[in-house]
Order: sequence, then structure tokens, then C-alpha cells
Amino acid sequence: MSPTPDSAVRQYVRQHRTAFLDDLADWLRIPSVSAQPEHAADVRRSADWLAEKLKETGFPITEVWTPDGSGDAAPAAPAAPAVFASWPSDDPDAPTVLVYGHHDVQPAAREDGWRTDPFEPQTADGRMYGRGAADDKGQVFFHTLGLRAHLAATGRTAPAVNLKLLIEGEEESGSPNFRTLVEANAARLTADAVIVSDTGMWSETTPTVCTGMRGVADCEIALYGPDQDIHSGSFGGAVPNPATAAARLVAALHDAEERVAVPGFYDGVTPLTDAERELFAELPFDEASWLRTAKSHGTLGEAGYSTLERVWARPTAEVNGIGGGYQGPGGKTIVPASARIKLSFRLVAGQDPEKIELAVRDWVAAQLPRGIRHEIEFGAPTRPCLTPLDHPALQSAARAMSRAFDGQKVRFTREGGSGPAADLQDVLGAPVLFLGVSVPSDGWHAPNEKVELDLLLKGAESAAHLWADLPNALR
Repeated sequence: MSPTPDSAVRQYVRQHRTAFLDDLADWLRIPSVSAQPEHAADVRRSADWLAEKLKETGFPITEVWTPDGSGDAAPAAPAAPAVFASWPSDDPDAPTVLVYGHHDVQPAAREDGWRTDPFEPQTADGRMYGRGAADDKGQVFFHTLGLRAHLAATGRTAPAVNLKLLIEGEEESGSPNFRTLVEANAARLTADAVIVSDTGMWSETTPTVCTGMRGVADCEIALYGPDQDIHSGSFGGAVPNPATAAARLVAALHDAEERVAVPGFYDGVTPLTDAERELFAELPFDEASWLRTAKSHGTLGEAGYSTLERVWARPTAEVNGIGGGYQGPGGKTIVPASARIKLSFRLVAGQDPEKIELAVRDWVAAQLPRGIRHEIEFGAPTRPCLTPLDHPALQSAARAMSRAFDGQKVRFTREGGSGPAADLQDVLGAPVLFLGVSVPSDGWHAPNEKVELDLLLKGAESAAHLWADLPNALR
């Protein structure tokens, strides 16, 4: 009796485990740190390495998009090399899927607390340690093994979907050019669904699929009073104090129920459904353990919502920094000339970063007394993204992961952080699905980053099953 597709996928993945992990270790040895100019050549080398491996996998089209013209042509190429690959299906009715990830990594050095060289991968106790093992090279690379397993299990010579990859090289630097890249290459990147493998699962024993990420807008507010620091005895109490104005502005940011007090801030917010709240509540969440991870001594947030709902599905405003006036030892009795505030706003589906910026500008201007001048500078925003629970592609991703995890129930989460996935959803008009197998203990951005090897292989299995399942889901 011939093996079932499920067992054939697993058999292929297990048979090719050693070669796959050896290749991944080779890639991890390339210190592709996009934030450090001295590693620019390594970022390019990382892109070239991946492009070559994608050719070996079978992709007929592989390109390295570079800004200096030394790679393949692409309009508005990013500041760091990105890799594009495409493998059309031989089924004329096949849907098109775009996989997103990144090949650049965070800075890392032995003196940061690493037990071994961060760019000399080590395998021990079923884990591979090294910068990028989980974020994001490991999770990008499992797609090569998953695709080969899909072909082997189905007997196909081309994927069941028109498969594209876009692996950027500046995500760890904030993806400053990513949206421009996607807009300029939208015709080549068009897809019926986007798969993002730059996220994770709830835990080793609880497989989950993420349904959305929050967006973010941030600003710095400079407040100016006197033209210079002045004597508080001679002038205090008779002229406006920018440090006092800063304190009052920050105090007015939330109301008594910890809701953001900026008028219009909640306009358009997509509310949590009862089904989502029930699914969140099913997760084995230990608030005391979560607080220990947060290094905090208590929870606080918008009234009427659980901790998970607050960090995944509700918009927030945070004071990231506040300062002004004399900060040295002893006293200095002055009215300071200036003060500064840094704010960030996490946004959810339905919120428009541009409208939030306008609302914050109007609110700040209305809060300040006469005699206080101000300037506000906003950074580049990131838009939120959300795929409804009942979307066929999302259900397909959950089925694929469940098959890889031996029929285990796959639950749904969201991410409280932000990333460039929303640009893909926004520009391409396609649902974004998150297929990741990293777990919280993997230590993204931290010393001794690692990936659980069994989970990484289950990621490959999940991808193999997904390519077989999606055509029916998206037709």
C-alpha cells in the first residue's frame, strides 16, 4: 500500500532533515546585520546564498533585487538586497500565493551574553542556536524543504499553487523602503493570499495561527517656553512652564478607564467578535507567568478587556519617554526653556495611521496653554492587518498545521507587535496568513537565540500540506 500524503510528507522531511539543517547552519554563518554598515556585503552575500538555494530547490525564476544595479532589475529596489523567486503551477486554475520573510538579522556579539559565537551555529538538545535561527532564516528556509516534500508526496513536477517568495533584507532596520518596493513591483507580486513566516506559536504544545498584527504610529513632541532657562524665584508662577505642560499633556492622554482620550482615536476600530474572545479565553494563559516575563508587578489597561485582548486586539497609547529641565545632581531652581515627550500608538484593524496623526496633532494643540510653542514629528507609520476567522485561506492554514501536528486542534492568536505584513495586504489586496512555528523561548533579538528543530520540521510539513490544500480553499 502506498503511503498517504500525510505520511509521505513526513517521510520526505525526515529523510532530508540532516541536509536541510546543514544548509541552514551555513546560512546562519553569514552575519547579515542590516543595521550595521560594515555588514552590507554580508547582507548581499546572504541574499545571493538564498537565491542559489532557491534555484537548487527548483524555482525557475530567482532574482536578487539590489539598489546599486548589481543584481537583477527591479523598480525602486530596496536599500538592502531582497530576494524574489517564482515557480508557476502547471494547473492553469491554480491560485497564486506569495511567501514573505526576511534574511537580515539583529546585531549579535559574544559579549552580549552569548554562550557561543552567534554566527557559528551550535546544535544541542534538539535545538539550533545562532542569530537568525528563528528570526527569520529558519522560518524562511523551511519553505524549501516543505515545497520539496509537497512535490514528492503528490508526484507533481510543479507546485499546486503559483508560488512566489519575497524575502527582504532590511526588516530588522524597520523596513523603511518596503512599501515602496511592493508598490513598484505590485504587478509581479500580485497574489490571492500572502503567507508570512515571521511569527510564532503560543507554545511548543499549543499550535496556533496568527490572524493579525497591530500597526503603529509614533511621534516626538517638543515644547518650548522661555527662550532660555530662567530663575524660578523671579519668574516662576507667572510664566508657562514647558515641563509642567508636558506632565499635564501626558496625564491627559488616558481617561479614568484607561481609554485613550484623543478625540476620534477609536473611530473605525474593528471590534472583537464574541467568537474571537472565546478563542482567546481558551488559550492556557497564566497571567502571573506573563507578568514575570514582562518584569512588571501588576496589570493595567482599558477597562472591560482581558490582558490578551488588550495586547492583541485593542489600540493603545504609550508614553515612551518624557523629559525637560535640569536633570543633574542637587537642585537648580529654574523654569526650563523646553521639554520633550515621545509617544507611540499601537493601532488595530479599522484605524488609519494618517487620521490618527491628524487627531493627535489637533489634541496636542488644544491641550497646551498660551505661551507654550510646540513641534510634533511623526515617524513612518505601520498599518494594522487582520484576516477574519472565517476566511477560507485562514482555515486552510489551520488545517495544514493541524495535519503537521497529528490532528491537534489549532487555535488562533494575534500579534501585539507590528510589521510590514500590512503593506502587503494593503497594496496587493490579498489576505495575510501567518504560518510560523517559533515559540516564545526562542529568544528573538536576544542572546542565545535558538529554534526547536522538531518544530522547524513541522513548519516544513505545514507548508507542504498548505500548498496541497489552498487550491480548493481559494477556488
